[in-house]
Amino acid sequence: MSSLERVGVLVVGSVSADLTAFSTRAPEPGETLRGESFSLALGGKGANQAVAAARAGAPTAFIACVGDDTFGEMVLRELRSAGVAVDGVRTVGGETGIAHIRVDATGENSIVIVPGANDALDESMVLQGIGGAAATSSVLLTQLETPERLTESILRTARDAGLTTILDPAPAIALDEKVWASVDIVTPNETEARMLTGIVVDSEASAAEAGRWFLDRGVGAVLITRGGAGTTLVTRDNVETFAVIEVEAVDTTAAGDAFAGALGAALANGQPLEAAIRYGAAAGALAVSKRGASPSIPTAAEIEQLLAR
Repeated sequence: MSSLERVGVLVVGSVSADLTAFSTRAPEPGETLRGESFSLALGGKGANQAVAAARAGAPTAFIACVGDDTFGEMVLRELRSAGVAVDGVRTVGGETGIAHIRVDATGENSIVIVPGANDALDESMVLQGIGGAAATSSVLLTQLETPERLTESILRTARDAGLTTILDPAPAIALDEKVWASVDIVTPNETEARMLTGIVVDSEASAAEAGRWFLDRGVGAVLITRGGAGTTLVTRDNVETFAVIEVEAVDTTAAGDAFAGALGAALANGQPLEAAIRYGAAAGALAVSKRGASPSIPTAAEIEQLLAR
């Protein structure tokens, strides 16, 4: 099979039902606060990134676990509707993962995650899924909402199968040093970069310093997303910051996932890294401008329209 046929994205990660309450502000401890609206939607960092890659135009396969409950049926239906191949999604006994999200009037959010069926993902599912998708996929996306014991195996197996490996280190946890050698691109935000490296990221210079921490451990390239300050790319040869695309922030939930999924789709489509970063940044900006997690993730047409402006 030619490399041109390997244009797919494979996502290994979490899936959940997102229960989101919108209010003018966050409640104080012990306070009951009247909200303004509520949504129930597909979520989880893995599922969001799979939807983002599919909507950005890449054939996308997903490896995950859902429960045998009503939420499991819902999230599978939503994944299929978004164009994500779910042959690698296993239904197990118990509850589907849940994310309880609160969003205030500024678009800032706080999230409580109950993993549920996500904890049932095991190495045999991962190995089988990667083996089945490697012939048609060129990029792997994964995060840290999967069981920690699987992270190194996911990345190493995908790398050995010839996929470009992209790790979104969220939620940030200390990883075994050998994990980093199997990461081609890591995409922490400022907080995650600080938690992993111990370096406060508040400028391009400090982002470069944090980036070198990852490079020294074997990572190929580092993308540190810095909110309104843009995204800083750190490689062994270069440091470059890509400006943020200004939008009115409504809800920041899933903005990072939209960025990662679109980045992966662009790379799978053969775009150079710098162009893929701009494509991902446009997807993230569009996601911020809408409410919800997966419902806010843009299509390829919307991304291209924003970039054209």
